[in-house]
Order: sequence, then structure tokens, then C-alpha cells
Amino acid sequence: MNINLLSGSSLADAIPRLTKYACAGARSHPSRNPMWMYVLKEGLGHVPYALEAVDGGRTVGYLPLVFVRSTLFGRFLVSLPYLNTGGVIADTDDAKADLISQAVELGNRLRTRHVELRHEVPVTHASLNGTRGSKVHMRLELPSFPGPLWESFPAKVRNQVRKGEKSGLTTHWGTFDLLPEFYQVFSTNMRDLGTPVYSQNLFRSMLRHFRGHAELCVLRHEGIAVSGAVLVHGKGITEVPSASTLRSANNLSANMLMYWNLLDRTVQRGQSVFDFGRATKDGNTYKFKKQWGAVESPAVWQYALHGAAANLRTDNPTYAKIIKLWQRLPVPVTRMIGPAIVRGIP
Repeated sequence: MNINLLSGSSLADAIPRLTKYACAGARSHPSRNPMWMYVLKEGLGHVPYALEAVDGGRTVGYLPLVFVRSTLFGRFLVSLPYLNTGGVIADTDDAKADLISQAVELGNRLRTRHVELRHEVPVTHASLNGTRGSKVHMRLELPSFPGPLWESFPAKVRNQVRKGEKSGLTTHWGTFDLLPEFYQVFSTNMRDLGTPVYSQNLFRSMLRHFRGHAELCVLRHEGIAVSGAVLVHGKGITEVPSASTLRSANNLSANMLMYWNLLDRTVQRGQSVFDFGRATKDGNTYKFKKQWGAVESPAVWQYALHGAAANLRTDNPTYAKIIKLWQRLPVPVTRMIGPAIVRGIP
């Protein structure tokens, strides 16, 4: 068995066979699509790599990686940043072990602080000496048409959705045409949360590379966008990698109506699973997702560490003062300086 390191033109040539391997089966999570490496390259300026295990001329394993580097935070090798799930997939334990060994070696050559593999099932490997498992994935199995889904919701959820429908909110679906409105809502909400915002180019690249499989949902109130989300559809599984609602629209139940529309859209496309993303167990986001019927599953992020793991998450108490300061900045300012900051956070 050989392990091939793919980058540049060799990675571009390999994308079709890597896609066939990574997206095989009746269900394939959209985060497993190798095109994400190019979305992250174009949208965040990262350097993509892929490790491919080959045996007898056949792909038997695959590990996508992105090199994240910034003056502010350092250097990291991640599978994959921005996404909730990633890491190694392979036909055998030996192939997994060889791929991880090569990833650690690559991380050493790039002088990274750590190699981060966003697994759902832990992989045993001598070099993986750190784990972060404070969050869980929240996913919902879907029926074949919307009626049973609606009836499965608690009365409180249905009433909140109806409140949104009666509040004069209108729902709109599109792609590039809705990007400015979506980004206005998203960047404003990120500022309010005290979090640096991704560049609009990340979402533009997403829509371009997943054409026909990625779309935007925007809710308007009196003609003004107040809520928005990105949907990416895989084989049988749909995920919502980013979603935001303006705080001023909370009394309209805009977020509840938006998520009902996201779920309904997913069912209408014949998908069988809706991935709400990760959440801290028993936290507010966890409770929001659970009320729709989402069930938790493990999220086991594993690390090959050089020293202590970097905790660059906004829930780190170290950043409390910075978050308060960020929340006072004008939104246009956060759009100018936020992307340069957040791109360096793995």
C-alpha cells in the first residue's frame, strides 16, 4: 500500500476519483465532498492537501487536510476547518494508521502547532495524544414527506412557527442573488455575538463549487432581510453550515420559521437526514436543536499536539473582554478586519 501526498495540480487531477471514493454509498455527508478543500482555499486562503492510500491501483483511504496559518495564531493542519466533521476514511485500520502517520509527518514539516482531525468515531493512533469532545452533532432523521415531520413537533414549536407565518415574514430561496442580503444578516449577527466574520467570498465559493447542491434561504420582514441560512445537500444528508437571525427579529419568531423552511426544503428534496451542526450538550443551542427532534451523536476531535491544544473558541474566558469590544464595533468595520482574523482560527 502506498500513501500519496496530493497538492496543486496532482490534487486537481485526483478530485474525481477522491469524490467517487469519499461520497460512495446511499448516504454521503456533504462535508465529505473533496471540493471543500477548494472552497476553503478560495474563501479563506488556506493551502489544501490530500493524502490518498492506494493498494493495487485502487483508492482504499483518504484524508483531506488544510494548512491554516496566521501571524496572530500560528500554524495548524486541520481536517477540515469551518466544517464540523472530517478526518480520515479508509477501508482498513492499517490504511487509517498510515494516513494519520503521514498527516503527522506533514504537520511536522510545516511546523504546525497541532494536527486536528475532526472525527466522529475515535481512531487509535500513537501520535494522537489529545482529544476534544465537549460538543455533539445534532441530526434529525426525516420522513419522506413534510406532514409527519410537522406532526412530530411539540405544540410549542408548531405555535412558534405559526407566529412567524403571521408576522408578515416572507421566505425566499436563491443562490448568488440572495448573497448580499444573507451576508448583511450574517455579518451583523456575528458582530452582535462578538465573533469575527468570514468573508463573503467563502459563501460565494461554496455556491460556485456546489452549484445545484448549495442554496441560500432568506426571510424578509417588510422587505428587509432579517434571517438567513446556507444549505448544502449531500447524498441523502443536508447540513446547514451557517445560519443567522437578527436579534431585532426574535419577537417575530423569524428563526423558528426559517428552520421550519430549511427542514421542509430538505424533505422536499428527498433527503433522509438534516444535520443541524454541533452544539455543547445541554447548552442553549443544543436545546434549540433538540426541540425539533434532533438526536445527538459523538463529535470526537483528535489531535497530534506539540504542547497544549490551542483553544481559540469564543467560549474561552480569555477572550471575554475582546468579545465585548468587538460587539461595540460598527458592522462595516468588522467586515473589513474580521475575515483576516477568523481565517487564522482553525
